[in-house]
Amino acid sequence: MSSLYLLHKPYRMLSQFTDNEGRATLADVIKVPGVYAAGRLDYDSEGLLLLSDDGALIHRIAHPRHKQPKTYWVQLEGQVDDTALNALRAGITLKDGPTRPAKARLIAPPALAPREPAIDPKRHPSTSWLELTISEGRNRQVRRMTAHVGFPTLRLIRASIGAWQLGDLQPGEWRKETLHAPRKAPGPQRSGKPSASRQRKPS
Repeated sequence: MSSLYLLHKPYRMLSQFTDNEGRATLADVIKVPGVYAAGRLDYDSEGLLLLSDDGALIHRIAHPRHKQPKTYWVQLEGQVDDTALNALRAGITLKDGPTRPAKARLIAPPALAPREPAIDPKRHPSTSWLELTISEGRNRQVRRMTAHVGFPTLRLIRASIGAWQLGDLQPGEWRKETLHAPRKAPGPQRSGKPSASRQRKPS
């Protein structure tokens, strides 16, 4: 069996447990020894981050070879049009090469806890929300993709990684799942129903 921790990483928090500059880290919200993040989420992005004490599981989740699809909810400046959506779906060329085709659709504003600081409506009077699913993990890829099609990202929340969903976790909350699979060859497919427990950010 392997333990997997699903964390809602807050805005302006590093995806690591230490920092020499005094910024917020994972140690502020999850007090479980011996766990490491499977991949990362940018300091100014929010949402689902997976952690485990099983190195093989971390590798299987995070390694680009396994192409875990990742879905993001993205608040964009301006009203996204069909031209931009079609470009994202077809794949666009960034400075580090063409992207794979993405799934992209307009969505209603998701039910999320307010961000601190909030998006200033005076500076950004017109915004729209996009659900974007990609199977790559380039540096700041989603932000670069939306900027490329003319709609800068204002807020970015990762909603899922493979089969794992952010669900109703609030910023700083996490839950534990026990995967009933051999530790030597774990994967995202779970046999049987995982056991889960949920924790809140320490006060």
